[in-house]
Amino acid sequence: MRRIIAPLMSAVVLLASCNQYEKTPTGLSYKISKGSSKDLLKQGQFVKMHVEYKLPAKDSLLSSSFGRIPVYFMVDSAQKAKHSFIEIINQCAPGDKVDFVMSVDSLKKFGMLEYNNIFKEKDQINGKVEVIKTFATQELMMADYKAEMEKEKQRETKELKDHLAKKNIKAQEIASGVFVQITEAGDATAKADSGKQVSVMYRGTFLDGIKFDGNMDSDSPNKQPLEFVIGQGGVIKGLEDGLKMFNKGGRGKVFIPAMLGYGPNGSAPVIPPYASLVFDIEVLDVKIAPPPPPAMPGQPQQMPQQ
Repeated sequence: MRRIIAPLMSAVVLLASCNQYEKTPTGLSYKISKGSSKDLLKQGQFVKMHVEYKLPAKDSLLSSSFGRIPVYFMVDSAQKAKHSFIEIINQCAPGDKVDFVMSVDSLKKFGMLEYNNIFKEKDQINGKVEVIKTFATQELMMADYKAEMEKEKQRETKELKDHLAKKNIKAQEIASGVFVQITEAGDATAKADSGKQVSVMYRGTFLDGIKFDGNMDSDSPNKQPLEFVIGQGGVIKGLEDGLKMFNKGGRGKVFIPAMLGYGPNGSAPVIPPYASLVFDIEVLDVKIAPPPPPAMPGQPQQMPQQ
């Protein structure tokens, strides 16, 4: 019997020790699951990794790069991170995985966030990291990042094409990757070109049809037309690109891939990360944009070019 119990107890102790979390000086609980590489991350290296944050109390995903564009950064030992996995990043190697737990109270204490309707007192944030690979130079890292961006663009384009096919929607793909469906052409002599001021009624929804914003419905808090100058960044790029296909009086839909919308970060708490968007559009007016306001006396309108 002893021959059976002793090895069993040893295995239990070993398993328990492997599952134990350690703590950083700022109180971050963490556990590193080692991969096969012994090459720990070094000062000045550029790192590619996946990172995810969740609020377990609400079973809510805050952000995640898994299956999307990885996170890139440079290892900097001089960076004094507080209550972050960066505190223990020099203990990691490519292939390692890190699970960690952040205290919202500690993050507030260190000035990283404030209590709000998302982050409550005594809440915890669960995170995980997977170190993928390192790069010796920034140029190599940027080449990899561009390749990941292209993969994400292709994924989002496929997602939109599949959505349009499923809904039997005929839409035109324009150069930027936005899809446009014109249901009413409007006045072709008054095109919504760059530099023109437009007055727009709109409804913004996700691909599942859930509305997140708008001014054209009876229940819209703001029913005033949205006015802005195309090309000045007053709205997300995908919407600007799509509106250039419209005329005054035109109606239709604009289907926007996430990377031309709010991208990997989203716009909390309304727009989640990597959300492709749909806008119902009615262009009420297109006109010459008003001139910019005059500069204050003694101040140039723009910085001199080098």
